[in-house]
Amino acid sequence: MTPATPATPAEQALDEALALVSRTPAGGGPGGGQRACPWPRARDTAARAGGARRTGDRTHRVPLANALGEVLAAPLDALTDLPSFDTSAMDGWAVAGPGPWSVRAGAGVLAGSDRPGPLADGEAVRIATGARIPADTTAVVRSEHCRESGSQLFADRRVLTGQDIRPRGQECRSGDLLLPAGSLVTPAVLGLAAAAGYDELTTRPRPRVEILVLGDELLTGGLPQDGLIRDALSPMLGPWLTRLGAEVIGTRRLGDDPAGAEALFKAVTTSAADVVVTTGGTASGPVDHVHPVLHRAEAELLVDGVAVRPGHPMLLARIGAPDEGRHLVGLPGNPLAAVSGLLTLAEPLLRALAGRRPRPRYTAAVQGDVPGHPHDTRLVPVLLSGEHAQPLRYNGPAMLRGVAAADALAVVPPHGARSGQELEILDLPWASGGCFT
Repeated sequence: MTPATPATPAEQALDEALALVSRTPAGGGPGGGQRACPWPRARDTAARAGGARRTGDRTHRVPLANALGEVLAAPLDALTDLPSFDTSAMDGWAVAGPGPWSVRAGAGVLAGSDRPGPLADGEAVRIATGARIPADTTAVVRSEHCRESGSQLFADRRVLTGQDIRPRGQECRSGDLLLPAGSLVTPAVLGLAAAAGYDELTTRPRPRVEILVLGDELLTGGLPQDGLIRDALSPMLGPWLTRLGAEVIGTRRLGDDPAGAEALFKAVTTSAADVVVTTGGTASGPVDHVHPVLHRAEAELLVDGVAVRPGHPMLLARIGAPDEGRHLVGLPGNPLAAVSGLLTLAEPLLRALAGRRPRPRYTAAVQGDVPGHPHDTRLVPVLLSGEHAQPLRYNGPAMLRGVAAADALAVVPPHGARSGQELEILDLPWASGGCFT
């Protein structure tokens, strides 16, 4: 990835034109709805919607190997003291009393060996890191801090009682709370659980997501031709949603004809998914079926258009009761606009459904002026370098070139941002670690 180069005059003109685009007036939003929801409020609405119906009501026990990226449904309590016996923190010598010491004949004490015999006063025995400490040991002397002379061991520096010994229960005692319920199972959590003696964990399953890609103009292979374009969303959305913590149970393409609309209605009303994600069809054109289908399904529109560019005609709906129904996230059909919808609505919804904490917020200083919309928030791909966020070119609604090279999207307020201004940063899931899948 390389930093953005200065925009050409044509690209500057495009940005200026973008800044002059007016927001849809009240009553003229997608599907004839109300004025678009402010971007921060849309994210908060999605998070609240997910919190009202958590998949945490479902729990399962899974082997450690299958728990990565899920959320603990029960506290992780220590099943034993850690360490469960006094252990050596270093390779060296276990000694008893003040030196010099007589070296015990025979093999030393190795990690995993049987319980060693106790040390007599003035005695030393060679010991390995992680090995059980013999009874009556005063300290462990590191190999590099002592010397042997015949059958005697001499320390080269002062020996302190208890040095380089990890006492039983130093990290925790049996029954201690290691992690609360709601903690994300990371690689470090797997290691801690294994050290504490767990073979399985009780977790909340990932929210299940079904993806429906709408449109007759999409090709699944070859070069764009004859007015048709490649389907860029199917290859992108599944992995993206997986990195956001979802279990993607299927991806289907539906046409813009009446049969496609009927298939959309069936999916909305009968899908086994917790969240149905659609692409395209969220505006009010002649083949935009999402709004009519949601009306027919008696869905509640929680967000119907967001004051953000790109991605203005995104939506969030709930089908069924708040605590047991499913949600639909309607993404625009343009690729970068769909990315905007993922970060605006899908991510906070999925985090809340999984019982995960909201992502920590942070800002970075933008490097260079960024044009803005007169009314709406803009989400602009940026490359993070040190403490700065450098805007990338190719950030139009239908473009993926900018976001493919980006680490994050910067949240640009209405009217734009000046160079050096602190902007909120939305990490892309592969740049921030996602859900380790």
